[in-house]
Amino acid sequence: MSCSVSTRYFSEKEVASHCTKESCWVLRGTRVYDVTGFLRMHPGGEALILGRSGSDVSRQLDGPPHRHSENARRWMEQYYIGEMSRDSAQAHTQTLRQRGNKAEAPNAAEEESAIYKCNKVDDETDLVDWRKPLAWQVGYLGEKYDEWVHQPVDRPIRLFESDFFEANTKTSWYMVPAVWMPLVIYLTWYCYSLLAQGSTKLFITPEYSVVIHKHWFPFLFLFGMFMWSFLEYCIHRFVFHMRPPAHNYYLITLHFLLHGQHHKSPFDGSRLVFPPGIASIVIGAFYVLLRQLLPEGLGTSLFVGGLCGYVVYDMIHYYLHYGSPRKGSYLYGLKAYHVKHHFEHQRAGFGITTTFWDYPFKTLIPKQTF
Repeated sequence: MSCSVSTRYFSEKEVASHCTKESCWVLRGTRVYDVTGFLRMHPGGEALILGRSGSDVSRQLDGPPHRHSENARRWMEQYYIGEMSRDSAQAHTQTLRQRGNKAEAPNAAEEESAIYKCNKVDDETDLVDWRKPLAWQVGYLGEKYDEWVHQPVDRPIRLFESDFFEANTKTSWYMVPAVWMPLVIYLTWYCYSLLAQGSTKLFITPEYSVVIHKHWFPFLFLFGMFMWSFLEYCIHRFVFHMRPPAHNYYLITLHFLLHGQHHKSPFDGSRLVFPPGIASIVIGAFYVLLRQLLPEGLGTSLFVGGLCGYVVYDMIHYYLHYGSPRKGSYLYGLKAYHVKHHFEHQRAGFGITTTFWDYPFKTLIPKQTF
């Protein structure tokens, strides 16, 4: 998509009339933005934007409580739709001055440059060709890849030319509980019944063992979930956020397929959870590992807790991108934390369901940046 060569102009009254969830516009100086599609994505909740609809949000972008990142400002430009009419702009500027705002009306050069602003990624000037699948392009970006992939856009990504392969990279959120929760329920019943037989023993030494009773199951299940939270942190930090060498085409491509595409398009709803087919390979490997290391009743009890933790993780991750949690709630804090990870602190904030592991590993996002 290429940019238009003409600019639309809106009156102040017209801008102010767009103040609902169905159509919400805001101003930045005299620039007009249609942020309707961003309402539910905003980490501060819909109400914060709706409360400022039709008005200038420049002060909010500059803080306090915090200054929005350059990525956040770049993201906002995707919703640019035009300018206030000259008469309205002059009246608007005069009003701002009366309120003590230092905003100034744009000069002729600024107005002219606004004509060439685009509200979407420009296919002709970006480092990749968005009209073609991206999977085999990103490896050629080399040293530019890291900066490019961490400049998010609000548009879907096509990875492969083949419709079959492309379809298998996308998953609706409800497929995760639909596939894995029946297995969690079955294994929960199976493990409890197995432990109830009183035959599961954990050998401390060849001569000394401890019988794992059925009363242990809830604690084993919860410990399995706790183990998953650590695994979640490690995978996110050391696998998904590895830094591929700039000269290695294949590692860059692998990184993009694993996680880079999510950072480039963080609100692509079809790629916010793991496809069950791909996830089953990793899940199966951990099941085999636990069965080899521990007695069946013990290993499977830990596994089913971890599997439940994984389902919770994927559901929370989806909700952090698309949900609107109540202000002050646990999920509200997690959403703000995770959005900061995407837009400003890509080398920190690796916890998704919890920030617990960011503390000992010193990857916590500073609270003052929220």
